[in-house]
Amino acid sequence: MTHIENLEPVLAEIESGWKRYRVVVVGDVMLDRYIWGDVSRISPEAPVPVVRISCQSERPGGAANVAMNLAGLGAQVEVVGFSGGDENQRLLEGRLAEAKVFAKLVVSEGFPTITKLRVIGGRQQMLRLDQERLDPRPASDLDQLREAAVSSIEQADVVILSDYAKGALPPTLCASLISAAKRREVPVLIDPKSADFMRYRGATCICPNRSELAAATHRDRSDLNGLLAAAEQMVGELDLDYMITTLSELGIAMVYHDRHTIAPASARQVYDVSGAGDTVMAILALGLASKMPVDSMVALANLAAGVVVGKVGTVPITLHELIAAVTSELALNTADKVVDRNELAVRVAAWHANGERVVFTNGCFDLLHVGHITLLEQARRLGDRLVVAINTDASVCALKGPSRPVVGERDRARVLAALTSVDAVVTFSEATPLEVVLALRPDVIVKGGDYSEETIVGAREVRSWGGEVRIVPIVEGHSTSRVIERTAAKGSSE
Repeated sequence: MTHIENLEPVLAEIESGWKRYRVVVVGDVMLDRYIWGDVSRISPEAPVPVVRISCQSERPGGAANVAMNLAGLGAQVEVVGFSGGDENQRLLEGRLAEAKVFAKLVVSEGFPTITKLRVIGGRQQMLRLDQERLDPRPASDLDQLREAAVSSIEQADVVILSDYAKGALPPTLCASLISAAKRREVPVLIDPKSADFMRYRGATCICPNRSELAAATHRDRSDLNGLLAAAEQMVGELDLDYMITTLSELGIAMVYHDRHTIAPASARQVYDVSGAGDTVMAILALGLASKMPVDSMVALANLAAGVVVGKVGTVPITLHELIAAVTSELALNTADKVVDRNELAVRVAAWHANGERVVFTNGCFDLLHVGHITLLEQARRLGDRLVVAINTDASVCALKGPSRPVVGERDRARVLAALTSVDAVVTFSEATPLEVVLALRPDVIVKGGDYSEETIVGAREVRSWGGEVRIVPIVEGHSTSRVIERTAAKGSSE
């Protein structure tokens, strides 16, 4: 993935800052309905599989799914679009309300609420039935939609035009909404299905997929270099800040008027690509609202898309899923594992919310040796995340004497963070790590075999909230004191 600069503020923004932003999504709202079942035979009437229905469900789709992704990431969201004044509209509004998405739906008489019915056999989509009418909308309906959208834009931090080519965003309306946003210096993102990109002139960014870019530029989809060269020219001609193009398994391209770069995709098992583009749009919008660097926005969008394609159906990403994906993907960036207590508490809360089991251990870890490594590896096997708390230099000195530590706290933390078994490192200056334990509320606390449960600080507290206390065997003959003694003896004999 593209490297994310200054990871700590980026994670802080994800974890707590996005709830400040108000996003307006205008476009083709839909209802995605699902029939779930199992397939065990072929019909004797025709060569088609027979699906035995087990359950049915409904989810917001199209522009409404973009809104759902934004709400799941903590933003304040309004979605503006057309509906049919029918039962599917009521189902759609109910699902949006449950997610705390405010819906401004303009009823267009004679046009049903756009609905896609998917039949899922096992984890495989087998059939889709669409209910829609694609005739041009009456001018009076478009005027109502424009008024509703413009009033919402007045309070927006970022605007998304989610154009599924179903009639909600004709050229004149696109131009009007882009103009309204620019007057307030509000960024506008476009998710295009129309091949006529001229209607999006003046937007901040257009975000087509590879096929949509090929249709708009009249280039062969397989000619990636030609596509991106044409996209560079289009950025200048349409007065865009940049274009962001999703390239499926290749990742995401960031295109400017004179250059482009490609951020490789985050590898995932793909079950269903439905809604992945909507997730990318949501991440990019919040990145724009928070003034995140473009390459960092794209890196996050890549990760988020990798999460949703591993699900079946149009399912929005959650904040906790994104945080988990970011921390996992960036595990090799050791400096990012060393965090202060407050930041770690937020990260641990996200791990817990994602259903992950957090293991805690502590110590001085001065002159890291095989005994330490073995302890940490055994501790990591007891859960999904391992947090290591280390004594500060002053604390080590108070415990071990004026000659210790041999290695300073900053270097000790970085060395521990470089271990694949360790997910986070935090320092503490108190005599014991009890305050850290109380702040993190780990699921498991681990110490070496030279401890008993009665002597482990925090053991009683971890037990009190249903956690475990585990004592793992130590490697005999290995300790920091022994290493120092051997080094001193060797030095004196030379």
